Amino acid sequence: MLASAPMPRALRGLLVGLVVLSPIALARPAASIDRRALVDRHNPVLRAFDPEAPLSVGNGEFAFTADVTGLQTFPEAFEKTIPLATQSHWGWHTAPNPSGWTIEKFVFKEFADHERRLVGYADIPGDKRTPEIEWLRANPHRLHLGRIAFRLTKTDGRVAERADLAGVEQTLDLWSGTLRSRFRIGGELVEVETVAHPQRDALAVRVRSPLISAGRLAVELRFPYGTGQATAADWSQPGAHKTTLIRRGGSAVDLERRLDQDAYRVALSWLGGGSMAEIEPHSFRLTPAKDAAVFSFAAEFSPKPVERLISFDETATTARDHWSRFWTEGGAVDLSGSRDPRWRELERRIVLSQYLTAIQCAGSLPPQETGLTFNSWEGKFHLEMHWWHAAQFALWGRLPLLEKSLGYYDAILERAKGTARRQGYRGARWPKMTDPKGAESPSSVGPFLVWQQPHPIFYAELVRREKDTRATLERFKSVVFETAEFMASYPAWDEAQKRYVLGPTLQCAQEIFPKDRTTNCTFEVVYWRWGLETAQRWRERLGLEREPKWDAILKGLSSPALAESKYLFAESAPESYLEPRWRRDHPAVVAAFGVLPGPGIEPETMRRSFDWILANWNWPETWGWDYPMMAMTAARLGKPREAVDALLLETPKNVYRANGHNHQRPGLTIYLPGNGGLLYAVALMAAGWDGGPVGPAPGFPSDGSWSVRHEGLRRAP
Repeated sequence: MLASAPMPRALRGLLVGLVVLSPIALARPAASIDRRALVDRHNPVLRAFDPEAPLSVGNGEFAFTADVTGLQTFPEAFEKTIPLATQSHWGWHTAPNPSGWTIEKFVFKEFADHERRLVGYADIPGDKRTPEIEWLRANPHRLHLGRIAFRLTKTDGRVAERADLAGVEQTLDLWSGTLRSRFRIGGELVEVETVAHPQRDALAVRVRSPLISAGRLAVELRFPYGTGQATAADWSQPGAHKTTLIRRGGSAVDLERRLDQDAYRVALSWLGGGSMAEIEPHSFRLTPAKDAAVFSFAAEFSPKPVERLISFDETATTARDHWSRFWTEGGAVDLSGSRDPRWRELERRIVLSQYLTAIQCAGSLPPQETGLTFNSWEGKFHLEMHWWHAAQFALWGRLPLLEKSLGYYDAILERAKGTARRQGYRGARWPKMTDPKGAESPSSVGPFLVWQQPHPIFYAELVRREKDTRATLERFKSVVFETAEFMASYPAWDEAQKRYVLGPTLQCAQEIFPKDRTTNCTFEVVYWRWGLETAQRWRERLGLEREPKWDAILKGLSSPALAESKYLFAESAPESYLEPRWRRDHPAVVAAFGVLPGPGIEPETMRRSFDWILANWNWPETWGWDYPMMAMTAARLGKPREAVDALLLETPKNVYRANGHNHQRPGLTIYLPGNGGLLYAVALMAAGWDGGPVGPAPGFPSDGSWSVRHEGLRRAP
């Protein structure tokens, strides 16, 4: 054996260095997240009848909310909690309007702006509701498309009641989008699978039970008149609408629905034998054949006749493929390695919020605050809340779910421009509480809000960050530029102080200040600066010159006002930190350096503001998105412990029910802006933000109490 030659000293040093460095330099990538295990450990399971936590299936355009039977069998138990409804983005109803009321004919109340110019708003003085105001606020309204329920009978022939249910176990299998329900009636087992089609507004159900062959199980469909009330259903006016049964074969029917000037169809098909009969106006019973042990049916709702019928098997297979892709391809956050015992609850909220926003907030229209579950604010949606529902999709690798609703701004652009012209402004002024056609709703608050105005620029920028192409710039330029035009024409010149001011008349995001005397809310001033500067960059990317008027506003716009080295909530409220009455509602001042990257914000001043708010705010009088808003600000300020604490703050409106919904108060028992805000905050805390610290999960504590593994997330602006 030949002796080895001596190794040169330099080479020995290099090899030793490589050996020392190898655990880092040559480390294998961290193992990918077991996404199936992550999702499965948070499948909602109900083992009792819970009026506070019904479960839903849906696809972003359509949703069906069920009780523990898998259908809407006992709706009366939910009317004061979470009404059981079937809703879609196209399913709206307008009540008769013999007086011809429109928002364009409304008598607007005039308010003086900063320059004493009179501007008309759809105000409700003294909140006095005239018939005209009531009609304009409530029309159009989302419609409950139809109740689908079991008719279960006991051995003595009496209809089973809720108290007759035993052995309840209901599981929402998130990975397949299937709601599985088990219960017993008189000792007989009933097993139900309920699933929504991912691409069609259809529900499919399969039932296994001895009750079928015993003739003790049937399915009933009932159809209501429309209303803007929470239930979205008025059962007291059977003569005001019409339901026509149209046979299309031995195991299929069409139901034609007409409510005043609105109409839609329901296509129902079934397997396993059976028959359909009308039992009273607007009420139909589907009775399975008695020789069947298994029965399945599918009901598709559509604004036009349904040409091709679908089956349970097709729907279940398509849904399983859809949801497995959803969970596999989007972002994921795994907290299971954490020592902090709160990890499981935060992870549960994260997983369930992904599901809920996907079925409730990912459609072709902005969602109402209760999504497609039941009606809130007369069934209309709020454009300032669109951000809190849907901006998170861009950070979770699901940008198409945000893009689906962005065409709405193109659709109502001309109407928004008309509002601006009527008020003497340029560009497009976006409404607040509105409908598919962009009509404004009278309100003592809504018409005066302005923080929704820059939102379309924010959405366009989220898309551009993912798809930085000329096509993206061209796609959104009209909305971006018309939005910026309004933003540039809205501020008034203050000759005495040689600056531009926002308001009056103005309602802050913190909706407690007098609109006729409020100026320069900190969040709105910063959002104005961010929005106009972003619009200028869009011009530059398109090869256009910067708009001089926009630059003039940027140069002369007021800076956020200060008091005691903290940012005032509004410049017109110098007693912001002294008056207890101002310590409620949204602490929106922190959004200037949380939701936004804070152009013009000094971090130390915001840190003092944040610390004071965290210690002194009236937290029971806040809302579900305030806690993620605080978390985002804490993260950007380098306060990761406070960021997590804000997300999990123990206060009445930061409660998440067994179904994942963010409870607020009676009448607003679910609040999807809280779910969407949570997801945006978690993505920012886990993946970071532009200009933020380099390192893993900068918004979470780095002391080992939290283990944050994430995949597929995007950095926040």
